[in-house]
Amino acid sequence: MEDGKPVWAPHPTDGFQLGTIVDIGADSLSIEPLKQKGKTFLAPINQVFPAEDDVNKHVEDNCSLMYLNEATLLNNVRVRYSKDKIYTFVANILIAVNPYYDIPKLYSPETIKKYHGRSLGTLPPHVYAIADKAYRDMKVLKMSQSIIVSGESGAGKTENTKFVLRYLTTSYGTGQDIDERIVEANPLLEAFGNAKTVRNNNSSRFGKFVEIHFNEKNTVVGGFVSHYLLEKSRICRQSSEERNYHIFYRLCAGASEDIRQKFHLSSPDTFRYLNRGCTRFFASKDTDKQILQNRKSPEHMKSGPLKDPLLDDHGDFNRMSVAMKKIGLDDTEKLDLFRVVAGVLHLGNIDFEEAGSTSGGCAIKNQSSQTLEHCAELLGLEEEDLRVSLTTRVMLTTAGGAKGTVIKVPLKVEQANNARDALAKAVYSRLFDHVVTRVNQCFPFDSSANFIGVLDIAGFEYFEHNSFEQFCINYCNEKLQQFFNERILKEEQELYQREGLGVNEVHYVDNQDCIDLVEAKVVGILDILDEENRLPQPTDQHFTDTVHNKHKDHFRLTVPRKSKLAVHRNVRDDEGFIIRHFAGAVCYETTKFVEKNNDALHMSLECLVSESKDRFVRELFENSNNSKDMKQKAGKLSFISVGNKFKTQLNILLEKLRSTGSSFIRCIKPNLKMISHQFEGAQILSQLQCSGMVSVLDLMQGGFPSRAPFHELYNMYQKYMPPKLTRLDPRLFCKALFKALGLNENDYKFGLTRVFFRPGKFAEFDQIMKSDPDHLAELVKKVNKWLIHSRWKKVQWCALSVIKLKNKILYRTSACIKMQKMVRMWLCKRKHKPRIDGLVKVRNLKKRMDRFNEVVAGLKEGKQEMSKQIQDLDGAIEALMIKIKSTIMSRIEIDHDYQALVTRSEQLLTAMQNKKKEEEERERLRRIEEEMEREKKRRDEEEQRRKQDEEDRRLKAEMELKRKQEEEERKRREEEERRIQMEMEVQLQVEREEEASRQTVLEQERRDRELALRIAQSEAELIPEEVQNDAGLRSAAGTIQLKSLTMEEMAKEMTELLARGPQVQASKAAAGAKKYELSKWKYAELRDAINTSCDIELLAACREEFHRRLKVYHAWKSKNKKRNTETEQRAPKSITDYAQQNPAPPIPARQYEVAMNRQQRYFRIPFIRPGDQYKDPQGKKKGWWYAHFDGPWIARQMELHPDKHPILLVAGKDDMEMCELSLEETGLSRKRGAEILPRQFEEIWERCGGIQYLRSAIESRQARPTYATAMLQSMFK
Repeated sequence: MEDGKPVWAPHPTDGFQLGTIVDIGADSLSIEPLKQKGKTFLAPINQVFPAEDDVNKHVEDNCSLMYLNEATLLNNVRVRYSKDKIYTFVANILIAVNPYYDIPKLYSPETIKKYHGRSLGTLPPHVYAIADKAYRDMKVLKMSQSIIVSGESGAGKTENTKFVLRYLTTSYGTGQDIDERIVEANPLLEAFGNAKTVRNNNSSRFGKFVEIHFNEKNTVVGGFVSHYLLEKSRICRQSSEERNYHIFYRLCAGASEDIRQKFHLSSPDTFRYLNRGCTRFFASKDTDKQILQNRKSPEHMKSGPLKDPLLDDHGDFNRMSVAMKKIGLDDTEKLDLFRVVAGVLHLGNIDFEEAGSTSGGCAIKNQSSQTLEHCAELLGLEEEDLRVSLTTRVMLTTAGGAKGTVIKVPLKVEQANNARDALAKAVYSRLFDHVVTRVNQCFPFDSSANFIGVLDIAGFEYFEHNSFEQFCINYCNEKLQQFFNERILKEEQELYQREGLGVNEVHYVDNQDCIDLVEAKVVGILDILDEENRLPQPTDQHFTDTVHNKHKDHFRLTVPRKSKLAVHRNVRDDEGFIIRHFAGAVCYETTKFVEKNNDALHMSLECLVSESKDRFVRELFENSNNSKDMKQKAGKLSFISVGNKFKTQLNILLEKLRSTGSSFIRCIKPNLKMISHQFEGAQILSQLQCSGMVSVLDLMQGGFPSRAPFHELYNMYQKYMPPKLTRLDPRLFCKALFKALGLNENDYKFGLTRVFFRPGKFAEFDQIMKSDPDHLAELVKKVNKWLIHSRWKKVQWCALSVIKLKNKILYRTSACIKMQKMVRMWLCKRKHKPRIDGLVKVRNLKKRMDRFNEVVAGLKEGKQEMSKQIQDLDGAIEALMIKIKSTIMSRIEIDHDYQALVTRSEQLLTAMQNKKKEEEERERLRRIEEEMEREKKRRDEEEQRRKQDEEDRRLKAEMELKRKQEEEERKRREEEERRIQMEMEVQLQVEREEEASRQTVLEQERRDRELALRIAQSEAELIPEEVQNDAGLRSAAGTIQLKSLTMEEMAKEMTELLARGPQVQASKAAAGAKKYELSKWKYAELRDAINTSCDIELLAACREEFHRRLKVYHAWKSKNKKRNTETEQRAPKSITDYAQQNPAPPIPARQYEVAMNRQQRYFRIPFIRPGDQYKDPQGKKKGWWYAHFDGPWIARQMELHPDKHPILLVAGKDDMEMCELSLEETGLSRKRGAEILPRQFEEIWERCGGIQYLRSAIESRQARPTYATAMLQSMFK
């Protein structure tokens, strides 16, 4: 990759894009895309993969590529898809991409013949190759086989299943009617079990396992179909772009006129169960003309028919009728099926309304009487019985009164609607069971040697909204993925062991914990759901809460708010849960989980249909009659668990799969629009990952995915070799070939019957072998040379064997001499053994002298005396050793002298130990004295701390007393203000009355003057008089003015009396503000003036204006906030509420500054942020709000919340986030227990890193000058 080779890097829509590495980071790479030179982006290292030299090259088996990774797999599939090669192998697993159009001759009879009996890999990948492999494995191994077809809706599972069945019945059938019946059964199952969805026009809404049984001669004798999890919710409701099951529309479009009239059918939009979805028919231009106009819905008439090459409602009805006849259904039974389908449609049209009676029940609407009659007629029921059963339910008493008394409980409208829908689901699901049973009866078999089963089931599903159906499907896929892992890895590793390759075992991620989460007894989600269903009043919320409580710390389960998708984070904890599946996390919304898990009907409805006059309908329900009698005795609502039924079916299926050989077909959907020749790489990559193909590549990367038997290689390349080499046996021939080619021994391994290649190496080998003739001639020379070398090596080996024999003889001679020496040594040892043993014991005693020296070194007193004794003992030991060496002594003499020395040494050791103990005792006493001294010191400190606490309590008491005094002073002041206010109001009332009379006089004079002016315009003589009048008027005005001046003086006197009142202080504040015209100042100018001004009056005025603007801004912001968003909270709600309810009168800033005398006050109150109060309604995670007021305004603010970092704010830097209210407006000084000591605030501030935060704000010139900044600056100076 260093030399500019291209690599695959992630791409949001294409999955991967080509680029080159331009830079390497710590855990990411900088990639330059080949298509966008000059632009780079970062990609995680584990998502960048090397690309093949030729990215347009494609191979039939992905394991033939040089690099095995998800990017090369995706590119290989992409290139093949562009060339209409929709099938690709990954080892023995087939990837099938849906082409969404018919590829010519891909499934023709000639193609079937071509694949007949051919080994896997000899022909291009095809679904027929997998089918033929399964048949040959069954034949050779005498073992049943399974083909597992999986993929998401619209990937082509059903079509590939049909091709497998067609291949097996065509190639290995008897040519009789039974083969045709197996193939013809599919259209019937599709009619009743398939529907149009957003993702697929012909989506199977059930899973099926189709078994084709073979006799001892390996020919087809019969078949059997098992089905799983029919989607019953679709019967009653579909989304706007989806349809109900095909049979409903085919019956409306294709039924003959007499059937239509007999079953009272009309267009799809007239039926509730069809008109909430898409009501258009599938039709071509020709067949659309054949459908009568009265059968088409307005939507169909407006938008035209739906188009699909494989679907045509009118034509498919006729084909289905023919298929019914072929599989053995007569006309009567066919009409029975159609009649029940029509009955379900009419049942959906029954409407209910509230009954007028006091019972609180409901009744069927008059408009639905005709529909009720049709439904009862089609299902063979009495009209009145059906009416009663839909609007009431039966209860049986178990105690009190006559036991077994039947009580009819009236149903509400909603309950009646649910009962109607439950009946429709029950009738249709039993009808589907009947269809499957009749399909199985049409191809019976007496005996079967083996079978090939084809499993067609939905793959891993994840939508924006996932319900119970997706939960069951993904649980099934967890089980199948576990089976896939076990089978693929186990088989691969068993082959390596059989062939003796010695490859290390490959480990894989085990998803058993996820399976246990769903299916474990008692605590599994399915069992919890069943327990919820058994409660008297089950709810989805209670079920979800129970799941979360039982699995609080489970790795695989979590709450929706931890989802990566924003849409899921809005789901409440009791409305869903997330499960981390093998393919990724899926959020399930548990609404209707409880309802969908119950497959039982109300007893009254079940009894009604079980006793139908119609034999066909009665037989549909007769299987449940036995269990019904038991439930009647219980007197409770019945409950049949859908989840546990599915779990049981699934376990039986897995047991069947484990007892068979297996092949896998992974179907891929190329795009969401379901159109041909469009390849959406990102979503295809997601499908490949979900199907486990990426993990298979990891296995193949470490193993040997390509392999070939020796005889196959021999036959393949025999024609290229001269006769001399073809005479060799196949194994030797292959060895010679590989050695001659000089292949790296790490790239291949020889097993017992075949040769194994590393990924991509077989393709290299094949390319070399099929190159030009000159190269082959050179190759033959190399093979000859290798053969001569190998034979010469054999001769050398023989010579070496003779030399080895000679060396062995010489070795044995030397061994005999050594044995003689050993015997002589033993005799000598026996003679001198007592002295040697004695010497060893004495030497061991001498080694103990080191221990004595250590003990002496640790002594503090008598060290010299003890050292002398040790030296004497050491000399005695030395003397005994010399004596033993120089004279012959007996064992007894040696032991006697040795014991004397041991006794002497022990006495010496005891003396030293006693002395050591004395010294330790003295040391212990000294330590006790030190400990007592420390204890005394600690008590003194405690006493000091206690005094400090008492001082704090005294200060708090003083603060509380001061608060009470302030409160009393405030009340007294308010009382005085109220009295003065009343006096002032009386005075003002008098003034207002005088002013009103004065205004009346002036108004009258004004009108008189206007009239005089009008007259003066016509008679000139009046002008002088007017002037005089005007002058008189002016003199009158002068008199009034003098009068008003007198009143102003009076008001001035009154003002002086009321100077203490807050209202007058407010007017003074306004007058003071006018001294400085601050309204045109910018926000930054105000802030700078506050930070730099030395004029106390200007500073106070600026502060007042600054905080006023803040209040206005925050009020605007609150008013214009986004919808459904919480208001920003800069102070606890109790403070802001107090400020709104008790608006404090504005006090002149300068006066307030002086009154407060720049007091420093500190407060603490509980605080819960708005976003947290819903997550923690009990308020267990309560936080604290701290505030430091420097005079009237806040200087520092702190928020401490559990599980969060502290929030620190300082005036100047964080004005927008801080409380904008003055101390008087907050009402904090009147809150009992809110004020704290300065020391308490400063301790918390320092612990939370406040000093560093404030210092950085000062250094960056963002902090406003306050008491706190001054104290910090003086501290650092």
